[in-house]
Amino acid sequence: MASNAMTGGLVAGSHTRNELHVLHGDDEQRPPTRQSVSKTCRVCGDEIGYKEDGELFVACHVCGFPVCRPCYDYERSEGNQSCPQCNTRYKRQKGCPRVAGDDDENFDADDFDDEFQTKNHHDDSDRQHVTIHSENGDYNHPQWKPTGSFAGSVAGKDFEGEREAYSNAEWKERIEKWKVRQEKRGLVNKDDGNNDQGDDQDDFLLAEARQPLWRKVPISSSKISPYRIVIVLRLIILAFFLRFRVLTPAYDAYPLWIISVICETWFAFSWILDQFPKWFPITRETYLDRLSMRFEREGEPNRLSPVDVFVSTVDPLKEPPIITANTVLSILSVDYPVDKVSCYVSDDGASMLLFDTLSETAEFARRWVPFCRKYSIEPRAPEYYFSEKMDYLKDKVLPSFVKERRAMKREYEEFKVRINALVAKAQKKPEEGWVMQDGTPWPGNNTRDHPGMIQVYLGSEGALDVEGKELPRLVYVSREKRPGYQHHKKAGAMNALVRVSAVLTNAPFMLNLDCDHYINNSKAVREAMCFLMDPQLGKKLCYVQFPQRFDGIDRHDRYANRNIVFFDINMKGLDGIQGPVYVGTGCVFNRPALYGYDPPVSEKRPKMTCDCLPSWCCCCCGGSRKSKPKKKGGRGLLGRLYTKKKKMMGKNYVRKGSGNMFDLEDIEEGLEGYDELEKSSPMSQKNFEKRFGQSPVFIASTLMEEGGLPEGTSPTSLIKEAIHVISCGYEEKTEWGKEIGWIYGSVTEDILTGFKMHCRGWKSVYCMPKRPAFKGSAPINLSDRLHQVLRWALGSVEIFLSRHCPLWYAYGGKLKWLERMAYINTIVYPFTSIPLLAYCTLPAVCLLTGKFIIPTLTNLASIYFMALFLSIIATGVLELRWSGVSIEDLWRNEQFWVIGGVSAHLFAVFQGLLKVLAGVDTNFTVTSKTADDAEFGELYLFKWTTLLIPPTTLIIMNMVGVVAGVSDAINNGYGSWGPLFGKLFFAFWVIVHLYPFLKGLMGRQNRTPTIVVLWSVLLASIFSLIWVRIDPFLPKQTGPILKQCGVDC
Repeated sequence: MASNAMTGGLVAGSHTRNELHVLHGDDEQRPPTRQSVSKTCRVCGDEIGYKEDGELFVACHVCGFPVCRPCYDYERSEGNQSCPQCNTRYKRQKGCPRVAGDDDENFDADDFDDEFQTKNHHDDSDRQHVTIHSENGDYNHPQWKPTGSFAGSVAGKDFEGEREAYSNAEWKERIEKWKVRQEKRGLVNKDDGNNDQGDDQDDFLLAEARQPLWRKVPISSSKISPYRIVIVLRLIILAFFLRFRVLTPAYDAYPLWIISVICETWFAFSWILDQFPKWFPITRETYLDRLSMRFEREGEPNRLSPVDVFVSTVDPLKEPPIITANTVLSILSVDYPVDKVSCYVSDDGASMLLFDTLSETAEFARRWVPFCRKYSIEPRAPEYYFSEKMDYLKDKVLPSFVKERRAMKREYEEFKVRINALVAKAQKKPEEGWVMQDGTPWPGNNTRDHPGMIQVYLGSEGALDVEGKELPRLVYVSREKRPGYQHHKKAGAMNALVRVSAVLTNAPFMLNLDCDHYINNSKAVREAMCFLMDPQLGKKLCYVQFPQRFDGIDRHDRYANRNIVFFDINMKGLDGIQGPVYVGTGCVFNRPALYGYDPPVSEKRPKMTCDCLPSWCCCCCGGSRKSKPKKKGGRGLLGRLYTKKKKMMGKNYVRKGSGNMFDLEDIEEGLEGYDELEKSSPMSQKNFEKRFGQSPVFIASTLMEEGGLPEGTSPTSLIKEAIHVISCGYEEKTEWGKEIGWIYGSVTEDILTGFKMHCRGWKSVYCMPKRPAFKGSAPINLSDRLHQVLRWALGSVEIFLSRHCPLWYAYGGKLKWLERMAYINTIVYPFTSIPLLAYCTLPAVCLLTGKFIIPTLTNLASIYFMALFLSIIATGVLELRWSGVSIEDLWRNEQFWVIGGVSAHLFAVFQGLLKVLAGVDTNFTVTSKTADDAEFGELYLFKWTTLLIPPTTLIIMNMVGVVAGVSDAINNGYGSWGPLFGKLFFAFWVIVHLYPFLKGLMGRQNRTPTIVVLWSVLLASIFSLIWVRIDPFLPKQTGPILKQCGVDC
């Protein structure tokens, strides 16, 4: 982009009101930009000059490094013939003399394509946009067929850096091992001793770069086989146990027995849904060196795919700006080509505080990013880097590091002070509203009625860093909001970012992060590219999901905030089926998958036939030597790509292989030649607009397989179009939120979005690098944690009551059965709270009434019970063995399953029913992202909420029941102790599982809040009265009741 319209100021506007304003909120002198310094040669200092056609001379079309014509000619004739900045070989320009190597450029490219079988042979028919109709006349579901391959060619000279990483002895040893492997495969003869050492090295490097970018690491059969055997045994034992429970009722406590059997049956069903998707767990590892060898060859343009990074935030007062700033800084300093990274920050609260914070962040990034890249520090979020308790001098060899680190830490502290000043200023809003530095009123003063706003920082036309190098683009986005429009919360904001990024940068891949999740591993994007740029697997992947890891959690993880069992066990199991579920953050998406396309269909191999037999013999055998002639028209082309089976959606749009389907000028405003477009394109413009919305630029971007911007665009028109696509009415009468982008209809839009992609046949991958890719903050006090779980559970209930419920949605599609079981488990788990609450109440009722849900145990029944408990323990132990999860993490997960089940999940069920059936909506507050100054200070912070009532009641009931049961046994003698042990076992099971909740109620230093004391006294009084009514201390009388007759006998 070559206009100040991209960086000149905040652009605010409304497409519906036909308004567009450029606001210069900061009149201070800006840092030098690429445009302002591009007229001077960076080599000799002379002016660059212009070409014959009047355009500015550009020597390197890859990075645009400013070099004048004489320096360019000298570099090509006497120098190394490459750009001083990106090392890309200079291409011969018109009027320049030829030099050695110019004639071989095309030959090298052809040789590269043939070597890896990536050259695409397109004819005119392949470059047409075709549409296939189903038998009923509807469009079939869209198919996306990529035509390019991400593989790369290799020559020995391209990998000098790879060789330098090894000593001569190690290098020779590595080549010898490779030759031995080749000899075993019969590819190299032992007698071939005349080959030069250089040829061996070239062949070795050629073979090395052909290796896959990742591999599956199978779990040892000695670990997984016993695990599967125990699961089958547990299922059999469970069947016998339930049979015993059904056939042996407790007639003296029939209602209690009925309730317990129903609860146990539901628990068995829930266990099956949770257990069997973990049948095929796998792990994966990546090869980042091979990724660099294949796509970052020296002397050639960097061919790594661009990535757009999305950061979403709502309220900067609840999500502190310093945390968002650290997330943005970690993105800008990621280990990836700067011209291929763009960071989009969505401000759904239209806050001037966040806008000013990003301005300060962009300025600080000019110093922070080169510091990170120079010294390869980890993590690259300054708050966490400077507070990390580690030896920061480890592996550092440059003497200047200590001095620069101290200076950078001082600058970061000054940056924090400036951010704190902005926060303090934002605490009290002026009556006349916020005003920008140039006196212009802030467009977002009314957070529910404001225009769309876009501000582009940094990037190719923005400020350079302190070393004069380019920085990744940073874009502030606040979508338009007007009364009367449904904005769909986070899902709507993410869809707005998808459209804005498609208009401004259109990277083929998108990384989604929460504002409090910073990049902890600077190579995280490269880890994802090992899968997404794989020539085979990458075409079928909808996303790469990373596990969530958290900072600031106490060592014992009292409330299972880390969720280790889910991320290290369940997700590995799903990775072996169709892929992990999308968890809302730390996920790299494939853009076509979000656009609602189907994955490419693999071509089936033709059946083997023989020509040695007569045709009648082949017919008898069911084969044929000659295929039937294909029908004329488009059917023959599409027959290789599609099946005749009707797709799930009623419409099918075929995505073109490469290039633009039509020129942007044909669909610009005014639509000159629109009639010709209608005739030439089987997919009419109206159908595109009905699906994607009325933005010609965005529609053109969806047809570009490898991303990039359409030809003929200008920065001013792109900014105007970006304001258009974030207007409040853009999604009306389109498929956004229904089949495209983040799906609406649930507060947990992540589960729904991933589910729709898997139903279309896409696969996903779970990537777990050794150094966690991302880290975030989690609520560590009890109240916030329960509210967070309540929100997740409510979203699951909403999906259960919607048309997208996995129990009945998309049967006959491409969703695998075990994957469907996992999705069913994610939406039915809140309903487990009802039987769980009843089951936790039963021990107290049995102790208070003297009844029990199980009659007298026989020897066979005792065996069933013992076998069931042993199988449960064995399953857990073997699961820990193959997953590497600690027993403490497993136990914390079990405890919080009970705590959340009898509180948050229970409320979510009733609130979900009210919301869906009665239309009563529930508003959620944003989970707090801050912590107390003291270490783990927030852990002891107590906030009273109604979610605490059910667990508190259960604890008191079971404690009163234990006291009542023991008192009754003491009063009635030795014979009553036997039946008491079974009741006490279940009561203690409940109390032990609720113990972390009890500690949370007590607070720091066991100071229980007054409200809890009052509730405890009230509930204890009620159950004490019940206990007195039962009279457990009085002996139970049998026989007739004797009364005093009144006669003195």
